Amino acid sequence: MCTSSALVQALPTLLRSVAATCSGNVQSVSMPARARLVDTAPLTLDDIEAECVAAHAAGQDVARLQSGDLSVFSAVAEQIRRLERHGIPYTLTPGVPAFAAAAALLGRELTVPEVAQSVILTRMPGRASPMPAAERLQAFAATGATLVLHLAIQAINTIVAELTPVYGGDCPVAVVARATWPEERIVRGTLADIGAKLASEQIERTAIILIGRALVAEDFRDSALYDPTYRRRFRGEGKP
Repeated sequence: MCTSSALVQALPTLLRSVAATCSGNVQSVSMPARARLVDTAPLTLDDIEAECVAAHAAGQDVARLQSGDLSVFSAVAEQIRRLERHGIPYTLTPGVPAFAAAAALLGRELTVPEVAQSVILTRMPGRASPMPAAERLQAFAATGATLVLHLAIQAINTIVAELTPVYGGDCPVAVVARATWPEERIVRGTLADIGAKLASEQIERTAIILIGRALVAEDFRDSALYDPTYRRRFRGEGKP
């Protein structure tokens, strides 16, 4: 899921480019009059590669606007591999990761003392890419970590069925669609009722699912970080 901050961060590159490639599900951005916009939604990887190679040969800059977080599930690794084969230099310009934007929108920290200290970013198996044998949802859930599922909204019933025996039906769930965009939406619930709540919503993509007790944790101990007896570099003994 692309956050609006990614567009802001990439704006300088976009403004100096003479060609830009982006998926059709990314909101349009203002481009220089001389720039050519290429919708990559119907293209193959070979087609995208050809566009970049041709532009580079013509001495042009290309801004490749990804429709997801660069660091996870973006398919950027295979694009980088092809650029490197051609000796084409590149830079990566990140935005705010969708899971971080969603947490901010929810007003929650995903790691809470003695509740959850790990966040697992994962997805469900799909046509584009299967999951490695050891990476199973129930195995992740057994850790008690906060789970963040990308590209999985269409599999909500399967997710509920797999996680309920581990987390319990009362485990909090939040679905955040298009975080940071003007049309951002939040659906909150539990594993027991999130399926029914989503049935009345029109959320089909660009959404992430957050699952875990940290989403509603209230009765937890304070972190030792700001405890007056905790000695650290910037607060020595006698400096509460």
